[in-house]
Amino acid sequence: MTAPAAPWQRILERYLESLLLERGLAQQTIDSYRRDLRRMGEMLAEDGLDPLAADQQALAGYLRQLRRAGLAPRSVGRALVAIRGFFAHLVEAGERSDNPALNLSPPRLWSTLPRVLSEAEVESLLAAPDLETPLGLRDKAMLELLYATGMRVSELTGLSLRQLRLDAGFILVTGKGGKERVIPVGDQAESWLGRYLDESRPVLAKGRHERVFVNNRGGPISRQGFWKNLRNYGSGVGIPELSPHVLRHSFATHLLEHGADLRAVQMMLGHSDISTTQIYTHIHAQRLRSLYDRHHPRARS
Repeated sequence: MTAPAAPWQRILERYLESLLLERGLAQQTIDSYRRDLRRMGEMLAEDGLDPLAADQQALAGYLRQLRRAGLAPRSVGRALVAIRGFFAHLVEAGERSDNPALNLSPPRLWSTLPRVLSEAEVESLLAAPDLETPLGLRDKAMLELLYATGMRVSELTGLSLRQLRLDAGFILVTGKGGKERVIPVGDQAESWLGRYLDESRPVLAKGRHERVFVNNRGGPISRQGFWKNLRNYGSGVGIPELSPHVLRHSFATHLLEHGADLRAVQMMLGHSDISTTQIYTHIHAQRLRSLYDRHHPRARS
């Protein structure tokens, strides 16, 4: 005879069902949450703790256990997102009065955070192309658009004319899995892109195809070609080993630093799971801590 489910297991299943029916999350995401939350509940129960009554110390200890077990920082971060959501649900449902996961950070996550440029470095990079040449104007438009939208390099080089909605201030991007999303384009990127389309592209492409960005022979520019150009510009302004993904990371981090909502950043980046976007909150926190340590007179003994 099967043993009856523990109270925390029954509440967990009701929570997951609400994610499916009320919030419409994908089944794959819910299955991921179920694995993470069941593992949490089982490990806490093995230690003699009631998962529904766990405090911040118990949850922090659980996250450390995950790291000691060899889980990647990204996986620990995803587990933390699931835990925060579950305990927020317990508060909303009146099962408890506080969310003990609210101020938790994944252990040792900061040591693996992606590289992000400062705003001053971005400005230097954007000023690097020679605007007196058609290819320099193309590169200026590509850099401005990449930083303004956070697109993946494949999305940037694969962009077609029909995806541009510059009159309305946005572009349509087809991302992973063929999913289409709308990304706003700022005034500066829109201006440089418009100038490239008017002045450089007709000279380079000669109307032979629909790709927005072209190489010096008139064909679509490749990812490798843009990557090489980006590295050359980076080296020229003192930013070695620069990759397109660094600009994507910088786009997301700078948005959060200026007050953007995490969900909005998730949509613009095209992340299916917000736990992937969550990494940028930790970058932001690390940068704030570094700034404090450098400038506060009593930051260090």
